[in-house]
Amino acid sequence: MTDNCIFYTDNWDSFAKVLPKDRHVIGKSHTPAIERDNSNTRHNIARFTRRTKVVSHKKEMVDRSIKLWVNFQNHTVFEKYRDALLSIF
Repeated sequence: MTDNCIFYTDNWDSFAKVLPKDRHVIGKSHTPAIERDNSNTRHNIARFTRRTKVVSHKKEMVDRSIKLWVNFQNHTVFEKYRDALLSIF
């Protein structure tokens, strides 16, 4: 699953020791895009905004929430479910 991932990190020796050199990028140049994605996810999945609110302690529910969020970010998946739902009306 992580065969095609790129790892963006700080310049810490521990990262360099465990991450493959060809997929390890050191620096802050990609931070805004990564943080924008994290922010959008936190905004849209309430359970990740604060631990004192809307938190399910069941791993299964957290996993399902993430899967639902990922599927709704994929427009082809969203359109399929949207069309199915709208066909009821």
